[in-house]
Amino acid sequence: MENKGKSQTYAARRLAVAPMMDWTDRHCRFFHRQLTRHTLLYTEMVVADAAIHGDRERLLGFDDAEHPVALQLGGSDPDKLAEVTRIVADFGYDEVNLNVGCPSDRVQSGTFGACLMRTPDLVARCVEAMKAAAPASLPVTVKCRIGVDDQDPEQALFGLVRQVVDAGADAIWVHARKAWLEGLSPKENRDIPPLDYDIVYRLKADYPDHFIGINGGIHELDQAHAHRAHVDGVMMGRAAYHNPGLLAQADRVMFAETATAPDLADVVGIMADYVDRHVRAGGKAHHVTRHMVGLFHGVAGARQWRQTLSTRGVLAGADGDVLRDALRNVMQAGQAAA
Repeated sequence: MENKGKSQTYAARRLAVAPMMDWTDRHCRFFHRQLTRHTLLYTEMVVADAAIHGDRERLLGFDDAEHPVALQLGGSDPDKLAEVTRIVADFGYDEVNLNVGCPSDRVQSGTFGACLMRTPDLVARCVEAMKAAAPASLPVTVKCRIGVDDQDPEQALFGLVRQVVDAGADAIWVHARKAWLEGLSPKENRDIPPLDYDIVYRLKADYPDHFIGINGGIHELDQAHAHRAHVDGVMMGRAAYHNPGLLAQADRVMFAETATAPDLADVVGIMADYVDRHVRAGGKAHHVTRHMVGLFHGVAGARQWRQTLSTRGVLAGADGDVLRDALRNVMQAGQAAA
């Protein structure tokens, strides 16, 4: 595989689908790519030790159709992260990203993720090692919070970014909330700490020639488009996952694409064939269909669609016909409502 180069990856960062554990696997990404040609897609976080010692094809493999696609790494050992960066380059990813933002317990126990906000010098050494290991065509980026616990965000965020930019980071994604490592669950950390978009805007003003992207609480493409008046790119997470149909408009809204948006019925047909191939290879239909439950959000027949995927997709022997039958239900509901 070959990655697509820094210029294409930079353009794709106008909109990105965030890395989300247990969600943005290769089946999810293949599905999202049928909806948007240009949006940058992220893997789930892959722990450096797992990539070094585990089943690399299972952990790192992806379909060429997913480009542009970025891999997010979790770790805090510069040598290990450098080793994995070389592996990632060989797989053909378009970007490798260091996780400095996830607040989950399992991430903290591994001394990476959001707790690294407290050690910006270590993050800088990690980035420097990754850059040294990466070919010139592979961007190395960082995703962080604005701070953790009692840190002053002005000091924590700007201090971290200064060091990692000096170390060679090609882009910075900022989840515009603090992470509270004590007292809040990972789910609560996505909602309770207040958003501070202005601090990310100020960061961009300080780094006019460097890519700064924003993440957190962005639910609509119109919101995303408005943020781009202040920053270079926007990352959407749960909204894009739970309502993937919005990605069908992403190329028009975020990338000024003039081509017709993909027809959702055509997307379902492509994904039904994909499920058939996956099942023939030994997989289960639910591995794919679970990512598609929200596709017809707000459309007549959405409830029947969800029910069909949730009940039939998990059955033994299920295949692409689950999607084909669910689509027929949607179309019939639409005709009845017309």
